[in-house]
Amino acid sequence: MPVRKDLKRLVRARMRKTGESYTAARARLLEKKREKPTAGARAPGAPAQGDLAALAGMSDATVAKRTGRAWKEWAGELDRAGAAALAHGEIATLVHERYRLDGWWTQMVTVGYERIRGLREKGQRRDGTFEVSKSRTYPVPVAELWKVFLRCREWLEGETLRMSSAAKHKTMRMKWSDGTPVEAYFQEKGPTKSVLDLQHRKLTSRAESARLRTYWSERLVAIGDLLERPNGP
Repeated sequence: MPVRKDLKRLVRARMRKTGESYTAARARLLEKKREKPTAGARAPGAPAQGDLAALAGMSDATVAKRTGRAWKEWAGELDRAGAAALAHGEIATLVHERYRLDGWWTQMVTVGYERIRGLREKGQRRDGTFEVSKSRTYPVPVAELWKVFLRCREWLEGETLRMSSAAKHKTMRMKWSDGTPVEAYFQEKGPTKSVLDLQHRKLTSRAESARLRTYWSERLVAIGDLLERPNGP
């Protein structure tokens, strides 16, 4: 009898955490009990469970709070669905449609799972290329930030950007000196506050990604220096 009561307590706790029905929560707990490995056992090549959050790039507590499952649970769920053999878009569709997550969390779970299963490294896309993302907040209206960004010769430090399309004060798509794509996203955070998000994609190596991560951090600081000049933008 005590064992049954303990199981019911665990089932109800899982229901509160995941929103599952009693039957689904009970079945999942029993399944996990059957799958539980012997002490110290680990599948060959599999990362230690404590490493999953580090591999995914987000803490267990955060992902569990926002999605109802920690990384170990997501890895198990998606493994059983055959996600390791799917393309990125197919995994994202599976996560969105089956688990009803919104767009941002669909991508977070999809990318986290791909990192856990070795389908991509942090900063790497499924096609094998790397990308760099950098963001900075500035104490100016978005229109002023946009104007200074257009003065790229003054803050790019010798490199070049060629614009391919733009939506004023919102987005700008460009080509880097070597033809790789760079995208800028502008967000208005109030009358005197705005954010610039930069993404540089299709990088061919981890070393190039690391170099450009430092470079773009410095360039975002240079934009801030231009904005702070006494004569203004």
